[in-house]
Amino acid sequence: MSFSTAHQSFTASARLLLMLFIPLSVVAQDLEPRTYSSLPVGQNFLVAAYAHSEGEIAPSPSVPIKDFDLTIDGYIGGYARSIDMWGKSGKIDVVWSRLCMKGAATVNDVKIKGDRCGTSDPQARLTYLFHGAPAMNLREFKVTPVSRVIGVSLAVSPPLGDYNNENVINTGSNRWTVKPEIGISNRRGNWSLEASYGARLFTDNDRYAGQTKLEQDPLYQLQTHVIYHLKQGRWLAINGNYFWGGETQKNGIESDDRQKNSRIGVTLGWPLTRQHSLKFNASKGVITNIGNDSDTLGIAWQYRWGD
Repeated sequence: MSFSTAHQSFTASARLLLMLFIPLSVVAQDLEPRTYSSLPVGQNFLVAAYAHSEGEIAPSPSVPIKDFDLTIDGYIGGYARSIDMWGKSGKIDVVWSRLCMKGAATVNDVKIKGDRCGTSDPQARLTYLFHGAPAMNLREFKVTPVSRVIGVSLAVSPPLGDYNNENVINTGSNRWTVKPEIGISNRRGNWSLEASYGARLFTDNDRYAGQTKLEQDPLYQLQTHVIYHLKQGRWLAINGNYFWGGETQKNGIESDDRQKNSRIGVTLGWPLTRQHSLKFNASKGVITNIGNDSDTLGIAWQYRWGD
């Protein structure tokens, strides 16, 4: 194999490797570039990640809590596989994390402090790219250009995380969360522009902070990403989102905690070999009316194997 051919092979493999990363959104609202990028079928991805967040941020980002300051360290593991869905590209992914947090909050005019570790609710997601992403094997994928991809996804989080109704803040939520989403990705030359719209839907938690019944309205979200593709499969993304809604009712009483928040961030994807790569990300709350005045840093390692 010539140097040029080997270089092209590495670049194609690196591009593939960095097209799917399980997000580091465990301790912050989602900022997920390349969620709707096409993938060849039959590929497996194993991810280990770490994220650190400081500020006014809840372990469960869907529940707004006022007057608190936390430091959260998240240790995340995940697996994903690209699949053929009726002749189109699709993928399934599962992610679970362990969170360690410490900080202080004001509850009923009383200042409380504490620290604890526990598991979060896991998330399983199915993504179906119904336009612009035919199911291809690895060889076909490397030589087939893709410009516009449109897809949908459905993420489900069952209440399997650690939860104690005597605690005001928990790493688990004691309720189901479902998130349908639609997204589009457009690439021209070295630039890609992505956007998505989704909503988190919640079941009730009948054991919130004692025996309080917690209900929550849907939490809506828009995401946008501008991505520049560097040499040898590397890429840099500027990310932004806006999420609103999610007002809660406790024992039927409105809580006046409707969210109107926004975050911005940056993500760098960096392949190491044909199978191994790293991703670095950072984000910051810029519109922070409730539960979003925080900074987050993360790093992830990914390993790929497949047919």
